[in-house]
Parts: sequence; C-alpha cells; structure tokens
Amino acid sequence: MLRVIAPAKVNLFLGVGASRPDGYHDVTTVLHALELHDVLTISQADSLSVTCDVELGVSVADNLVHRAAVALARAFGREPNVRIAIEKRIPHGAGLGGGSSDAAATVAGLAALWGLDPGDGRCRGVAAALGADVPFFLERTGAALMTGRGDLTARVLPTLEGIPVALVKPMCGVSTAAAYRAFDDTPQPCGDPARVIETLESQDALQLALALENNMTRAASEVAPDVAEALLWTRGSDGVLGAAVAGSGSAVFALCESASAAQRVREGAESLGWWSEATVLRAHGVDVCEGDSR
Repeated sequence: MLRVIAPAKVNLFLGVGASRPDGYHDVTTVLHALELHDVLTISQADSLSVTCDVELGVSVADNLVHRAAVALARAFGREPNVRIAIEKRIPHGAGLGGGSSDAAATVAGLAALWGLDPGDGRCRGVAAALGADVPFFLERTGAALMTGRGDLTARVLPTLEGIPVALVKPMCGVSTAAAYRAFDDTPQPCGDPARVIETLESQDALQLALALENNMTRAASEVAPDVAEALLWTRGSDGVLGAAVAGSGSAVFALCESASAAQRVREGAESLGWWSEATVLRAHGVDVCEGDSR
C-alpha cells in the first residue's frame, strides 16, 4: 500500500493570453506548491475503485483520479486493478489545483506501485492530457515557470519554503470554463513574470508579496462577486503582506508576515462564514510514501 501526498498550489503570477486554435489559451504562470494537501491511499485490488471522503459532485468515471488510473494503465498496456481512496482537504472549485494534484499523485503512485519511471514520456503524456497543472505536480518541484497552456515547464525556480500563507474561499465556486468565457469578453493585459521570478531568486518574501499578479482577477470577480469581496477583505487583514486570487478562483491567498498572522486571517474569515486555512509554501510537489507514513 502506498500513500501519496498531493499538495495544493497557488499562482504567484498568472498571465492568460489569447485563445488558441485548439481552444485553450496561451498561459504564462509561476506556480508554487503549498503544504495543504490531499492524501491518496493506493493498493492492489481485483478491479479499479476510487472513493473519496467528501462528495465532489462528479461521477466516479469523470473524477480525474479515475481518469488518470485508466489512462496510465492504457498507456502501459496494463489493467488498472487498484483501489484508490482520497482524503480530500483541498476544496473543489477554488483554483488551488486539488483535482490536478490528485491526478498527478495517481500517476506518481501507480508508477511506484508498478515499477515505472514517472519521468517516462508516457507518464508525462498522460499528465499533460489530464490538465494543464498536472505536469507541474508530477515534476515534484516546488516552484516553476510554466508556459504553453500552463503545462510546459519553462524553468524550475527556487522556492520560498515555509513562508506563511492564509487561504480564504467564499462559499461559491468558480467554474474555470465560465471564468475563461468572462475573460474572453474583456481580455486583460498578460503582464510579465520577471518581478516574481526575481523575488524568488532573491528569497525576498516581502517583495514577492508586492509582486503578486493575476490577470484573471476581473473575470473571476465577474463570475462570482464574492471573490472580489474576499480579496478586498484579505488584503486589508492585519499581518498580510500581499494577496491575490488563486488561479481562476474562487479562493484567494495571502502571504503573511508570520504564522500567527495567517491564523488570525483564518479565524477572521471563518467568522464571516468563509472556508479558510493557514498553511505554508512547500518545497516540492507530490510525494510517494510507503504504508501509513505521511
């Protein structure tokens, strides 16, 4: 039996560009992993089964974990005879990459269980086909500049491991498709990730907090006005160095001056009826463990 840690992510920089002929958009983004994570338990079985400790609102066949297991087995000519249980801690529809991370964790976990190289082109191909963020988590790096549709690792970046982060999510979710439709109605300038990259290289958390940028913010706020309210409230909270929308929302994240400041944001957000969590930036992506170790 294997346990696989599937971390959340935030976009320190997100620049969405023009729509492409394949229906996707050009995306330039700087991703950083978080310590907040789901846990997947994977074991041998007579047939494929996927269970989750919370209701995700999708059929089992549409779950990215199920799709990842089927696709990887097909790529290597195997039967996906495994049991996968998901302990879900990353909220759905938040822009924190939970589904993508779970898919990457499935690929990495099954590769370990079946004695495959996760760096094999077939593993990478399955990851890219499942979603734009999946290859980032499979790389196991903590921070990277991603291009293409967000699925190509252009550059591995230094991490700011341990920097306190507060996550705040209003009760609404944001459909990625709806956010991109809103973006296409009113496109925003793509921006430049250079400043974010420089602050990671210089290990300057304060300047990083001031450099956060996401040109999907307006679109996410149009789809769900509570996102704008949560962002404004978070930015004004004591001890917050800077805040931005996570991906296409609905969560926002704040880099904080201390762990206690992140906890205060969490408590304040929860008092307003929002989901919230205090965590830290993480040094790497998915992590495969044996047995019951975490």
